[in-house]
Amino acid sequence: MAERWILQFCHSHYGPFADVARQYAALFKGSPYKVLTVYLTGEPSEAVRRVSASDEVIFLDFSSNAVGGLKLAAIRALRKIAASRDFALVIAHRAKPTYIACLATKLPVISVHHAFGDYRRAARRWFANAFRKRLSLLAVSDAVRDDIRRCLPGWPDEKIATLHNRLDVAAAQEAIVPREAAREALGLPQEVPVIGNVGRLHPDKDQATLITGFAAALPRLPAGTLLAIAGSGPLDTALKAQAVSLGITDRVCFLGQVADVRRYFSAFDLFALSSDHEPFGMVLLEAMVAGVPVMATDCGGAPEVVADPDRLFPLRDAAALADKLVTFFASAHAAANAFERLSRHFSDEAARQRFFSLPMVRQGLAA
Repeated sequence: MAERWILQFCHSHYGPFADVARQYAALFKGSPYKVLTVYLTGEPSEAVRRVSASDEVIFLDFSSNAVGGLKLAAIRALRKIAASRDFALVIAHRAKPTYIACLATKLPVISVHHAFGDYRRAARRWFANAFRKRLSLLAVSDAVRDDIRRCLPGWPDEKIATLHNRLDVAAAQEAIVPREAAREALGLPQEVPVIGNVGRLHPDKDQATLITGFAAALPRLPAGTLLAIAGSGPLDTALKAQAVSLGITDRVCFLGQVADVRRYFSAFDLFALSSDHEPFGMVLLEAMVAGVPVMATDCGGAPEVVADPDRLFPLRDAAALADKLVTFFASAHAAANAFERLSRHFSDEAARQRFFSLPMVRQGLAA
């Protein structure tokens, strides 16, 4: 029997997208299908090739200018790849790869959506409807899925579904630095409670509310409790000034940009995500794999990861956040529950079972 392949088409491998490619290639581990991952932009990289965990990787290496407009060269390149072997379907990440895949092939296309607002533009709604017969849409959270369904009200529910982001739990856990060494590497004292936050210092991440809430909670928190914020960005100066104005500079540690920071999450006693409508919140999984309890805003995809109402607070509500922090440190931390939830719902194994149960996948593979 001839080999059957899955064509995975990514816009680039920058940021989290090499790992996204790994997540989807891992779905077919142990299946009859091989995976070819194609990156539209981004220079060839052996490191990315390894991370992609695919049977084959192709770097088209188009420039940003080359994939503007009609994208004719990219369509020709993907058409040639699609004719090179027996593909069952295309998994396309983001808008441009979806557009190119629909025009370059006659295969079923599963378009994966990683952000809000992808179909709020009329042109994209028109395009999706034009290819509706063989196009299905997969969202990284129920929140993103529901946003798409509101934009495409005529589509049946089974054509717009959710497959959460996930981790290779064993590999991620193996990379975690032990707690004592992690604190030493980050310059944090060993003996005090630490609340962690990791992300770009940007309004979308709303560390300002986190700092205000932490300041309000401090008199009721265990002695010496610290807030450690890792990351850099345009609000660096403003956030440091905020800590000064609140009189808590000795209690807030700005760690700057930390290379491979996910390895050091074990340094934290609690991870707090204050983001504004995060589509999913991958950083929460990275904390959970280190066995760290998580807390987040009750908007976007974060509630789907956290699940516990006691660990959720309203967006930009510093007083509510302060109360949640106090309650957390006054009760059992239940770190084991975070890791158990990760394994059960956000592992490669859990995603594989969910993926192959989706009607869009069964129909696509049977086409």
